Amino acid sequence: MSEREGATGGLAGRVPDLGALELLLAVARLGSVGRAARETGVSQPAASARLRSMERMLGVTLLERSPRGSRLTAAGVLVTDWARRIVESAESFDAGVGALRDRRDSRLTVAASMTIAEYLLPGWLIALRAQRPDTAVRLRAGNSAAVARTVLDAEADLGFVEGLGVPPGLDGTVIAHDRLLVVAAPGHPWTRRRKPVPLRELAATGLVLREPGSGTRQVLDAALAAHGGLGPPLLELASTTAVKSAAVSGAGPAVLSELAVREELAARRLSEVVVEGPGLSRALRAVWPRGARPAGPARQLLALTG
Repeated sequence: MSEREGATGGLAGRVPDLGALELLLAVARLGSVGRAARETGVSQPAASARLRSMERMLGVTLLERSPRGSRLTAAGVLVTDWARRIVESAESFDAGVGALRDRRDSRLTVAASMTIAEYLLPGWLIALRAQRPDTAVRLRAGNSAAVARTVLDAEADLGFVEGLGVPPGLDGTVIAHDRLLVVAAPGHPWTRRRKPVPLRELAATGLVLREPGSGTRQVLDAALAAHGGLGPPLLELASTTAVKSAAVSGAGPAVLSELAVREELAARRLSEVVVEGPGLSRALRAVWPRGARPAGPARQLLALTG
């Protein structure tokens, strides 16, 4: 059975690859396998072998070889004309894909939870701008549940969330860990206690909290589930900054990321309240649609978080 007779049913088994077609076009233009080999960056023996392999695949003789050079046969002239159209189409395909990459790489939409957006993302974006000064970045900040929806709806190229795990429908990777602190304004009774506040008491106390769907709220709900569950909040606010401001003003104790209260603790505008147990911690994750690994500037930004 000939190679052509044994070819598979798909085009890949019947049509030469682009490299072979480009080599044939170079031979037709230059009149020499040797010169065509040099132009396409292969050795002359490799070029000759590739051309013979193509002739066997097609089942026709393409070249008449002589000491003076190589000349196209009548069949070779036809095949070369068809090959030129294929290569031109491939060049058009390559240019179109390049334009898509350029359009993708010219802009980046990032969705991030409040804590990450305020305290970590600015540094990463500054580093990304140094690498990709022509990429325009748009940030959409919200709680972790909103970020997950934004990424699932393909309205962001990359998301950053806090919480207990990767949201359904997404893939992700842990980029950092964060500690949650119970804090209160100096003078609050909890700041003067010598013993840690029991978790049951924490659960029963009205706190200044983020809204449901935030990573902070998810972790706190899970930690207090075995201790009566989280009671009604004293205040429920939609941003980390608002929760922090309320705590500083003395509204009541709050649960906040350590990243968010470092300055206030150092300046003694807030005091950490020691709570029983191992403490509250959470993973910070980058997320993207399942099966669609980040590419272009999204991939570069992900690399900068490590």
